[in-house]
Amino acid sequence: MFIWLVPHLTCFLLHKSNSIIKRDIERWLVFENKSPNYLKSIGLLLLNRKEFRNVFYHRLGKVGMILNILLPKCNSLFITTEHIGPGLFIQHGFATIISAKSIGKNAWINQQVTIGFSNTTDCPVLLDNVTVNAGAKVIGGITVGNNVIIGANAVVVKSVPDDCTVVGVPAYIIRRNGIKVKETL
Repeated sequence: MFIWLVPHLTCFLLHKSNSIIKRDIERWLVFENKSPNYLKSIGLLLLNRKEFRNVFYHRLGKVGMILNILLPKCNSLFITTEHIGPGLFIQHGFATIISAKSIGKNAWINQQVTIGFSNTTDCPVLLDNVTVNAGAKVIGGITVGNNVIIGANAVVVKSVPDDCTVVGVPAYIIRRNGIKVKETL
């Protein structure tokens, strides 16, 4: 198993997205309570976290598809977003589809989430520090602002301003700038 890590580590060291991948590793290690010794950490994450493999292979592009043969990724997690900022964390990738126009830095996405199209062209933009909790749907040509939390099973079809927490079907704001509110989107 460890011999299969050699091509992965080589790609990590040589790839142009090395600094972005390092930020991903740091983000994942916060939850593992480990220090960022990048080679050791990436090895442990690749061996133990299939969701991390999906993110890593996505960052590597076509090379990632080849490495997937050695250490298979999570087959129910689909990432088609071209631009994803550093620090992407996917807690549980089961039945998750990530098809945004772009995602900013430090996104946190849970299981059974759908981020995607409402038609053939409209897909969302997620800005920095967005958390999408289990079962949430973020659909259409909308923008989810900075520092937004989307509650479990929420359905978001309208743009969300910065510094808000939204819940419900359809989603509505329950917290804005740290203050409890109840506002429609």
